[in-house]
Amino acid sequence: MAKYGKTASKKVEKTMRERKQGTLRSGRSGKKVTSKKQAIAIGLSEARRAGGKVPAKSRS
Repeated sequence: MAKYGKTASKKVEKTMRERKQGTLRSGRSGKKVTSKKQAIAIGLSEARRAGGKVPAKSRS
């Protein structure tokens, strides 16, 4: 069974495109996002908020 749903895939795809164009900004500070990992994290976070199928964040 798939770990991530279609919503997650679409959101991550959208954020990665924004990062590549240089328009993706992070939360409160509004700084430009340049790292792939951070872009993916933002996409998954948006998918969670939208109610998509995404595993819970790992706790350390």
